[in-house]
Amino acid sequence: MKIFGKTTVSEFLGDFIVYRNLMPLDPRLPGLDALRGHVGLPAGRLPRKSEADYARVIVHLLQRARALDAPDTSIERLIYVGDTRLNDGNAFANLCQAAGWPGIACIGRESDKPAHVEITAVDSASSPQAAPVGHDPENTPTLYLANRWSALADLDHFCADRGFPIDAQTAIVVDLDKTALGARGRNAHVIDQVRVLAVRHTVADLLGDAFDESAFRDAYAQLNQSEFHPFTTDNQDYLAYICLILGSGLYDLEEIVRDVRAGRLTHLTQFIAQVEERADAMPPALSSVHGEIYANVRAGDPTPFKSFRLNEYRATVNHMGQLGNDASAEELLAQEIVITQEVRAQALEWRARGALLFGLSDKPDEASVPGDALAAQGYAAIHRTETHALGQA
Repeated sequence: MKIFGKTTVSEFLGDFIVYRNLMPLDPRLPGLDALRGHVGLPAGRLPRKSEADYARVIVHLLQRARALDAPDTSIERLIYVGDTRLNDGNAFANLCQAAGWPGIACIGRESDKPAHVEITAVDSASSPQAAPVGHDPENTPTLYLANRWSALADLDHFCADRGFPIDAQTAIVVDLDKTALGARGRNAHVIDQVRVLAVRHTVADLLGDAFDESAFRDAYAQLNQSEFHPFTTDNQDYLAYICLILGSGLYDLEEIVRDVRAGRLTHLTQFIAQVEERADAMPPALSSVHGEIYANVRAGDPTPFKSFRLNEYRATVNHMGQLGNDASAEELLAQEIVITQEVRAQALEWRARGALLFGLSDKPDEASVPGDALAAQGYAAIHRTETHALGQA
C-alpha cells in the first residue's frame, strides 16, 4: 500500500456532486425543486438512492452536466463505481433503465481472500443474474464484482475488450462513501467510528452528568443491528434520538427491544409520538431538543436531528488529513478517512478522455457541507477537504 500525498475528491469530481438532498454543489445545475416537474416527482418527496425516482433525477442532472462542458455531446453509456452489490447495484440498474443506457458497474471492496472478479448481468434493479453465454454488455447492464480495489484498472481493459468505449459519451458515476472515501474493506471502519463518535458526543453533551458511557454503547450497538432496521429504518438520526431518550431514563433498552420484537413498536414515528406524551417529565433542555426533532419528523425531514449531523460533519472533517505526512500507511488507514487512490487514478484517466465524472453520496447535506458560520471559519464541504490518498500503485 502506497501513500500518494494529500488531495481532495474535488480534484477528480469538481463540484459535480449531490448529497442526500439532491442539491448539486455546482450552482450551474438545477436543484431538486426545479427538477420535480421534469421527472414527475411530487412536492415534498425526497427519494433515496436505490429508488427509481432518484434515478430519474440523477439522469436529468447528468444530461445537464454534460451539456455544460460538452454541449454538442450526448451521453450514450454509463460506468458506475460503488461498494455495495444491493444498494449501488440497484441504483446503477435504475439509472440504466431510466435513461435507456447500457452500463457497467464496478462494485468493489478489499478482501483477504484470493483476488476474484465475478461478472453478472442485471435484468432488473432487484434481480442480478449470472451472465448468459454470449452476453453483450453493450445491451445489458453488467455488474463487475471485485474483491480488490485495484481491479478497477482491469475494468478499463474489460470495457475496451468488449467494445464499450469510455469517452465523452460516457457518464462515470462515482459513489463517495466507502468508495472514493474510506474504501470498503480497507478504510471504511473509520467512517463508522466517526459516526459513533458523533452520536456519543451529541448525546453526552445533551445529557451532561446523566450520561452513562457503558449504557450508551450497549444501546447503540444493539439497536444498530439489522434486526432493528425496520424500526429505525437504518437512519442514524433516529438511532441518535433513541439513544438520547434512553439516556434520559424515559425508556429503558430492554423495554424497547421487547416491544420491537413483539411487534408493538414498528417505526420511529410511533416511538417519538409516545415520547411526546411523556415530554412533561423531561428537563427543559431535553424537552426543547425533543420538540425540534418531533416537529422535523412530522414534517417529513429525513435528517431531523440537526445538532447530531453538525457533530458528524465536524468529526468527519477532523478525521481527514489530520495526520502528518510522516504517518505510515497503517496509521492512516486506522485513524484517517482517506481517498481511495485506485478510484482517484482511474477517474482522472477517464476524465482525461473526456468522460463526464459525477459523484453521489447518501450522506445528509447537514453532515457533508458546512453552514455559513463554519464556512466563514474556513471549513469546506467533505469533497473539498484535503486528506491523504492511499492505495495500490
